[in-house]
Amino acid sequence: MRRHLMLALAAALPCLVPALLAAQGTGQVREPFRPPIQFTDEDPAPPIPADVTDDRRVARNYPEQPPVIPHNIRDYQISLNNNQCLTCHSRQFTGATQAPMISITHYVDREGQTLGAVAPRRYFCTQCHVPQTVAQPIVPNTFRDMDSLISRPSDGGDRR
Repeated sequence: MRRHLMLALAAALPCLVPALLAAQGTGQVREPFRPPIQFTDEDPAPPIPADVTDDRRVARNYPEQPPVIPHNIRDYQISLNNNQCLTCHSRQFTGATQAPMISITHYVDREGQTLGAVAPRRYFCTQCHVPQTVAQPIVPNTFRDMDSLISRPSDGGDRR
């Protein structure tokens, strides 16, 4: 048994040594579709874009799009027991704060029953609503809103 193990190791040695030497030599990953990178190099994190804080409502691009949050929400508490967004946007406080009231759809549960308070599935605002930031797109945006699509003539002919 010991003899077989020694023979197996001796047979594997010529294959393993060049691979180990090649891996130790450069410290770089070489792939055909990526530039060579060092294992120890680390790119700095991109800066966090600034929030838009002008409190202006942003036009929506498509029907049923959740509105973006036009103010900073850093350090807002949204937990099972507390939702700081509701201190301004709930029905009872909008008169005093002049903040827009949350949509009436947020008071309807999944069975279609209208509730007196925000429905549990709509309670965590940041599931759908995000702060607007001043950020450059990572990829080009080719989105066209519905109005621009229906107002231009189609490729196959003229609109009548």
